[in-house]
Amino acid sequence: MRLIVLAVLVPSLLLIPLAARAQPTGKVYHVGHVTSVDFDQPEQVVDLRHWHAFVQALRNLGWVEGKNFTFERRMVSTMRISVQRAAEDLVRSKVDVIVVLGGARAADIQQVTRTVPIVTLSAGDLVGSGIVASLAHPGGNITGMQSYTPEIMGKRLQMLRELNPALARVAVLRRYLWHAGILAVYQTATEAAAQKLGLKLHYVHFNEVDDLPAAFAEIRKERDGAVLIWDDPVISELSQILDLAVKNRLPTIADAGRWATVGALIGYGPTRTNSIGRPRPTWTAFSRAPSPVTCPLGSRRRSSWSAISRPPRR
Repeated sequence: MRLIVLAVLVPSLLLIPLAARAQPTGKVYHVGHVTSVDFDQPEQVVDLRHWHAFVQALRNLGWVEGKNFTFERRMVSTMRISVQRAAEDLVRSKVDVIVVLGGARAADIQQVTRTVPIVTLSAGDLVGSGIVASLAHPGGNITGMQSYTPEIMGKRLQMLRELNPALARVAVLRRYLWHAGILAVYQTATEAAAQKLGLKLHYVHFNEVDDLPAAFAEIRKERDGAVLIWDDPVISELSQILDLAVKNRLPTIADAGRWATVGALIGYGPTRTNSIGRPRPTWTAFSRAPSPVTCPLGSRRRSSWSAISRPPRR
């Protein structure tokens, strides 16, 4: 697909709170990073193409890790309390800005601090979920990149229908703990699309990997014909989910390309590498913003998406 370069990108947005502090030349800034990935394990980091693109984009803008900024990382579990404890620790460490992946985590961190700027590398509908006031004027200390468009929900269901014209029921699988506002946005858009296609949705959630066999037993009991996976940054049980889908002969589609690389039938979602790894010269204009309150969010009104499909595993 043709790549549409965004007007405002995350590497630029990260620089705004740093530039706004107007610290003396030679200062080394401290960037807090809340993540589920163990960066001390190379095998976990090597596949994070979006992160490598982000760091390279910062280098292109003159920001070099170890030279004029450092990352202070806190590894967290899937629990909200873990995220907030990590944020509390970073605030005590007096970081200049906190970087995170996902709108829900940004909202959790905002419960801890409303003064330290929070930059989300990629998020769902931050406005519709109530996390920020508007794209142009977020109104708090959260800024970053929003990669959500409602029509993508319908496109995923349409793909499943094209694969199986007789499809009548679709299971929607997600982790249990979701931000209430984001969940409402996803459900509203997905249900509207399902109604137009004449599909019935069956919502199934899990919390830990041990919950998955029961979740798929419920899917089989309800005679669902396919599984739509709502991805989020904390899902690490990709292989277990896909193994159970194959065992139950269920085609799967997920809202991130990474799923197709490990066995899902289709991964269809925003290309994070493109959205956070291509800085624009216009970042200098935004670096004059006095705070995240006046710093607009980046949004994919027109987007490039990755659509990766694989033959079903046998």
